[in-house]
Amino acid sequence: MSPFEPTRRDFLSNLGMGFGSVALSAMLHRDAMAAAPVSHGNHLPLASVAPKAKSVIWLFMIGGTSHLESFDPKPALNKYAGKTIDETPHRDVLNSPFLKNERVVAFDPNNGHVRNEIFPLQTGWKKRGQSGLEISDWWPHLGDCADDLAIVRSMWTEDSNHGAQLQFHTGRHRVDGFFPTIGSWVNYGLGSINDNLPQFVVMGDPIADCCGGREAHRANYLGPQYDGIPLDVDPVAPLPYAQPPGDVYREEQAGEFELLRQLNGVSAEAYPDDEALRARIRSYELAFRMQAAIPEIVQFNDETQVTRQLYGLDQAETKTFGEQMLTARRLVERGVRFVQVYHGNNGGAGQWDSHKGLKAGHSRLCQQVDQPIAALLKDLKQRGLLDETLVVWATEFGRTPGSQLADGRDHHPFGFSVWMAGGGIRGGVAHGRTDELGYHAVEDRHYVTDIHATLLHQLGLDPRQLTVPGRKRLEKDFGSPIEAIIA
Repeated sequence: MSPFEPTRRDFLSNLGMGFGSVALSAMLHRDAMAAAPVSHGNHLPLASVAPKAKSVIWLFMIGGTSHLESFDPKPALNKYAGKTIDETPHRDVLNSPFLKNERVVAFDPNNGHVRNEIFPLQTGWKKRGQSGLEISDWWPHLGDCADDLAIVRSMWTEDSNHGAQLQFHTGRHRVDGFFPTIGSWVNYGLGSINDNLPQFVVMGDPIADCCGGREAHRANYLGPQYDGIPLDVDPVAPLPYAQPPGDVYREEQAGEFELLRQLNGVSAEAYPDDEALRARIRSYELAFRMQAAIPEIVQFNDETQVTRQLYGLDQAETKTFGEQMLTARRLVERGVRFVQVYHGNNGGAGQWDSHKGLKAGHSRLCQQVDQPIAALLKDLKQRGLLDETLVVWATEFGRTPGSQLADGRDHHPFGFSVWMAGGGIRGGVAHGRTDELGYHAVEDRHYVTDIHATLLHQLGLDPRQLTVPGRKRLEKDFGSPIEAIIA
């Protein structure tokens, strides 16, 4: 910490208060020292079209899940296994015009180790549901939900290394700088459903500093009041720094907040245009209300044993992610707009990064998340919530058709898969296509901000209306809704 940045204790002490842990540390620290952010303040919601969804659950697999062993299986990889790409009828994929016409910044140190020998599929696959969507055998539970999924098999991105994790959330390559994330844009553009809860909640260990870190759930120039709020599935301390000291009664704390409100009110009169001050006041008030509302959400006493088993809470492999999925359902049930859940942090590029040992790694990771994600979809559906909740499953890029380090695949930004479900999205459809080897997206290609635009459209937001004075956005920032998957 810079010697010029006040600590939370210093900041509160300067206000004549002594309750150092009454509010969210991230909010207090940044709001205390930040310059006034540019935003539209106490704006009206910016919904511009009839919304089909109220909330979003955003699931992000850190490291790059193989599209070939998940939602875009390619039997040709088994047919040509061991051959070089030049020895197949698909040798032209390495000279695709897409490589020349679109910016892909190769910061990837592994590219020199890639072998062009075709690596066979490491698991089987089959057609699932009445729709017949092809899904790999590592996703059997999600396969049961095939008729609710819209798989987009034609994604591409600009970063061939793990900066693509940040890029998937902001739409921008790291060389461009830091920008608001999709969750922050939703928080910025829509009003609150529940005044006792944050509108943007984050669970799971976020991506590592190497790949964007917490900037993947921050609002950047929109202002810290639109950041994602970290939440632990811990009934004792779900919000870092949000619990008062054990010897402080709630009535006493309420009095402290009231005094702080009055002091801030005096400052607000002196500085009526200080958006940072208004954000700080809102953060204090929200933190106080959340102390009562949040712990109840992560207590599952009122959930049936059937529900607990559905999410895999009775199994060691699925318990952690299952608890996060169950919490996600409970959050949107209570009006949280955007729930972002990370999976696969390992302090570096991410556990899904399978340069070697893909079969062992992916089979283990899929086992951790497959049942809980399917449980989330089934639970939302049977409660009548899937129609108004948009679930997005994503990862930063796919994996190469060729082998790497004998039993792995390298990074692959030229064609990969994501899926969406609920919230007015058509189910049982596969949109877009990669070539026979899964190398390039060759039909209905979509840059990552098309996912953002689709999500915003379903929430009733037009990204072109999400503007900030003094900030010019590029055309690619807006993306285009994927009309083919909208019901």
